Amino acid sequence: MLYDIRLIIDYDYAAPSDHTRNLVRLLPHDLPGRQRVLSRHLSFDPLPDERSDSIDFFGNEMSAVAWHAPIDAVSVRLAARVERIAGSGALDLSVPLGDLGGEIAAERGLDPGAPHHFTGASPRIAPMAETTAFARAAIAPGTTAQQAVVAVGRALHGTMTFDQKATTVDTAPAEAFAKRRGVCQDFTQVMIAALRGIGIPAGYVSGFLRTFPPPGQPRLEGADAMHAWVRAWVGRDAGWIEFDPTNNQFAGEDYIAVAFGRDYSDVAPVRGVLRSSGGQNSHQAVDVIPLDPDTAQPLVRSVPARRAGTRAESDMETQAEPDAAVPPEI
Repeated sequence: MLYDIRLIIDYDYAAPSDHTRNLVRLLPHDLPGRQRVLSRHLSFDPLPDERSDSIDFFGNEMSAVAWHAPIDAVSVRLAARVERIAGSGALDLSVPLGDLGGEIAAERGLDPGAPHHFTGASPRIAPMAETTAFARAAIAPGTTAQQAVVAVGRALHGTMTFDQKATTVDTAPAEAFAKRRGVCQDFTQVMIAALRGIGIPAGYVSGFLRTFPPPGQPRLEGADAMHAWVRAWVGRDAGWIEFDPTNNQFAGEDYIAVAFGRDYSDVAPVRGVLRSSGGQNSHQAVDVIPLDPDTAQPLVRSVPARRAGTRAESDMETQAEPDAAVPPEI
């Protein structure tokens, strides 16, 4: 699949903000055998006084930006063209779950993809007896590691309800699980905690998800989603697999990855600090547009989106840190 991705995030401040600094992780990058980035451009308006692009420990591309003079608005724009290569999520090359501990121990490296970074507590995900018990109840005896991942993801999908009003960006996984409600960030972090509790290394993926309109309805411009899902290490031969508990499926050709980490704190698309007063407003929209590979023309027509009530906005609302130069409610 070939996609054009467009992202707009606009922030308006009631009073000019001073000394604004942001760290942005929004640029998709090449992933061998999975996705290829043909073009990409990340821009800011007004132009920042400082911009430094780098790569973090987990291989995510970061842009550090700063404005020295007071500003009363910031606009972030991403445009990218990405080829997504379909995987084979149904093929199970993983080891029996009972053998996974030995496979982890046999891994001697500490490179960014090593499973050791994803087995214990991380900044936002602590061990939880409740999710561990839930995961153990969801799996059958003699299951493989991949079967366990799918079983836990499906059990969470059947237990938790998608509700954008139930949580905020800083809601702990324990609280979201107790409520059995939340958004993609909550589903993902709860599943990570559950998998780690039964010995499966698990991490967080931030990216884009192509969404589909209701039958007979046109695709609304700006109504796709920035999304989160889980990746899990299931043995030396199988490596990492990715599963989306929010939508109860493997992350296939409709998913474009942007950043990987232990939890949301490693991959937050926008985080930072500013000095200001008064209220703040924001607006965001995402388009994941499928293209004809032969002509690079959109496969479907679109019409302008209605802002209220779109699933994309509710998913996007989980993607900002509370200390960011954005309203806390995003």
